[in-house]
Amino acid sequence: MYQIKLSIELGIKIADNDPVRLLDSLVDAMDLTELNNSYGRHVKKTADPVKLFKIVVFGMMKKIYSARGLQEACKKNIDFMFLLDGSPAPDHATFARFVSNHFSKCSEKIMSKMTLLLKEIGEISGETIFIDGTKIEAYANKYTFVWKNAVSKNMEKIGEKISVFVNNCVKDFDIYVTSGQKMSLRFLKKMRKKLYAIKQERKIKFVHGIGKK
Repeated sequence: MYQIKLSIELGIKIADNDPVRLLDSLVDAMDLTELNNSYGRHVKKTADPVKLFKIVVFGMMKKIYSARGLQEACKKNIDFMFLLDGSPAPDHATFARFVSNHFSKCSEKIMSKMTLLLKEIGEISGETIFIDGTKIEAYANKYTFVWKNAVSKNMEKIGEKISVFVNNCVKDFDIYVTSGQKMSLRFLKKMRKKLYAIKQERKIKFVHGIGKK
């Protein structure tokens, strides 16, 4: 019922100027001694480290960063199949071990070599630096990122909260730094000093009250 079909070379379906061809030829021309040495003599290679490197880098180009995403792409995306060159698609655990145990140890040197090679062949000029707007703390996790859009969106709400806080301070503690002054960082600093002075005064009175008893 079904006609037998022979597999066709995937390369004929990919344009000559496609980025995946550039990456493939670029990595083949690189010295990846550090990457190969990261395995050691007695470590069994479940997949070709050069092919894994190509797939991980091309995944970054396509905004695919997870190990499972790379595994899925190797099964369905013709560009990733081209980089595998007939090898079976590695599973997500293989990608995870490659990145954490091998690529991470020499990533700076290898990516530096790739950048220099791209500059030599004229793909990049090296005259411009691109920096994104993300701020990352030293001990960063998904809750410590500061996004510009999020800050801008909540700026109005923050201003309203500060206004309520200042009004409460005026009402409860009779704090008037200056009359009719707009709220500014200098104004808030002065208010903080007065609140701290009130706190210290109350603390002293509380301690003296206990001493008398």
